[in-house]
Amino acid sequence: MTPDEYCQQKAAASGSSFYYSFLFLPTEKRRAITAMYAFCREVDDVADEVSDIGLARTKLAWWRTEVANLFAGHPQHPVTQALAPFVQAYGIDAARMNEIIDGMEMDLVHHRYADFAALETYCHRVAGIVGQFSAAIFGYRNASTLEYAEALGIAFQLTNIIRDVGEDARRDRVYLPQDELARFGLTAEDILARRSGEAFGKLMEFQAQRAQSFYELAFSRLAPEDRASQRAGLIMAGIYRALLEEIRRDGFDVLEQRVALTPLRKLWIAWKTWVTA
Repeated sequence: MTPDEYCQQKAAASGSSFYYSFLFLPTEKRRAITAMYAFCREVDDVADEVSDIGLARTKLAWWRTEVANLFAGHPQHPVTQALAPFVQAYGIDAARMNEIIDGMEMDLVHHRYADFAALETYCHRVAGIVGQFSAAIFGYRNASTLEYAEALGIAFQLTNIIRDVGEDARRDRVYLPQDELARFGLTAEDILARRSGEAFGKLMEFQAQRAQSFYELAFSRLAPEDRASQRAGLIMAGIYRALLEEIRRDGFDVLEQRVALTPLRKLWIAWKTWVTA
């Protein structure tokens, strides 16, 4: 298996909505973004699937070493080997790759967030930076498009947090800010016990409105001259906003189930967005 094939398999196996936006890209850009996505999946899997914190830290430390290997010109892992041809062309840098790993390390020790400022730091690391890398790979001329990409990445992460409330609770993780839980008369223990009700619905509507505000912020920062080149990001936005609306229509029934769009619906949104954007 070649490095590119490894990354392709990693992206396809995840079932992520991001995969559908890659399908419409030119070959070189598709290879680059698939390799970057595979890197994110590799380090995220460490945080999510390795139960021993010491072992998880060791694995993430190995990835930091591998990032150094990449920029020293001798990558060892298929993912970094696949990324290597694109580092210079798309402005991929070690500092931001390591900041993504910083975000994954937060998952090992931070299972609660006091307020949105703390949560936003996490979202920036695990999603905003990925948005910046993606925008650079897709291509842009106006610097404001990087602001669009940062806000869009955070919007995606906030949507994921809403979708995964129940799944995260089963891992003893509560990404809903503690001060906002209290504002709606709830505690982290209510989320861990997966207690639904009117207060939970209002809390989740508040979270959904915040996510929507980040989508709107992102679109306001997308330079018109970059709209065509950023179509892949707009595909992701179309799919994620449809997911957010589906969750809202289901009454935020996310404590016991994981709401998802069908592959066919994702593909339809992807095609429609690519044609119209």
